[in-house]
Amino acid sequence: MTAVHSPRGVIAAYLTSSLLFTLATSLIWAANTIFLMQVGGLNIFQVMLVNSIFLVAMAVCEIPTGVIADTLGRKTSYLIGIGTVLASTLLYVATPRMGWGFWGFAAASVLIGLGFTFQTGAVDAWLVDALDACDYAQPKEPVFAWGQMTSGVGFFTGSLLGGLLGQIDLALPYVVRAVLLLATLVVVALSFQEIGFEKRPLSVSTFGAEAREVFSAGMRFGWRSPVVKPLLFVSLAGGVFYMYGFYSWQPLALQLLGENAVWTLGVVQAGFALTGIIGNALVKPIMRIEQCRRDPARVLAWTAIIETLVVFAIGTVGVVTKHPGVLPFLVAVTLWLVWGLIVGVAEPVQQGYINEHIPSAQRATVLSFNAFFDDVGGGAGQPVLGWLAQRSSIAVGWLVGAVFVAMIAPLYARSGAALKRDVSDEAR
Repeated sequence: MTAVHSPRGVIAAYLTSSLLFTLATSLIWAANTIFLMQVGGLNIFQVMLVNSIFLVAMAVCEIPTGVIADTLGRKTSYLIGIGTVLASTLLYVATPRMGWGFWGFAAASVLIGLGFTFQTGAVDAWLVDALDACDYAQPKEPVFAWGQMTSGVGFFTGSLLGGLLGQIDLALPYVVRAVLLLATLVVVALSFQEIGFEKRPLSVSTFGAEAREVFSAGMRFGWRSPVVKPLLFVSLAGGVFYMYGFYSWQPLALQLLGENAVWTLGVVQAGFALTGIIGNALVKPIMRIEQCRRDPARVLAWTAIIETLVVFAIGTVGVVTKHPGVLPFLVAVTLWLVWGLIVGVAEPVQQGYINEHIPSAQRATVLSFNAFFDDVGGGAGQPVLGWLAQRSSIAVGWLVGAVFVAMIAPLYARSGAALKRDVSDEAR
């Protein structure tokens, strides 16, 4: 592969890595909770606790790993992240075989959290800076949408394949994931090149100062920005529920169906990916509408309102269903697919919106700062909702989670109002 020095080359490298990385990581998503419960011997509360440890690790590591991305480079950070996720995947496979139980999965979750923090922010920052360096004058929302669509293809394929492999042996998706992560590592090493970003030296003696500077930049361009600050709280409120919802869906779906048909989880998860791709495809025509283009926060607020209704409805189906079967399963699946469609619209618009209001030099830093809020929300939300699920039911956790999702729309509206004030002040 050759170096990328054109918008087409930059976008091709971005899409290729997105496809491979999502394909690899999504192999376990359809059956991860079932693996932890049936192979690992954990209960639903312990599963959510393990996931919470993953998010706490991310929260702790977001700022330090942001230093790597904003000094040694976004490519370097991405490569370290892929390698760390690879190591953690192997530890997941080894834990039940070696009898390490909860603590083995906890250690693996810490590694996964560390790996993803090296990736969060770094890839988007690399893309935006490289496109700017290539004088790419077009809106970036469609590029993010293409990335989401490509990831959606990987998600779709990985979910189907993971479900089929899990039906054979629940450990198989993890083994294949490790192989694909290795392939991703090679592709990124060969196709990514730092353009539009100037590396800075980093040493042990300067790391503390760099970390303080990263935190300071996150505060200055994130917390103190009237446009970006509400988006941080969007991540916090959404983080409380989204990870719980994603991973608790698996046992909830099987409960509603009344059968231990792991392959159905792969099919449904693939359907979620497919509706997400459809949502991604809708982004470009939606953002062509003048009102939406001028006020993307309004688009995001409406997607949040629909998400709230969907989450509440799925929780309600789970609570009122007394006799499992095909009908309640299909109702819940239909709602789940609607959620996938809405997420497909919201994510690229949100990516473009927040990137538009972050300076280039601090882009990876502020995106990591935003991810920190998501991690804190998930780290606090999963144990609480997991405890509710263990004491009452998974569906009750969904109903409580809907309350936090309902907080998101007003926060987007507040960000949009702040942007309008800024534009008005500049006009005067």
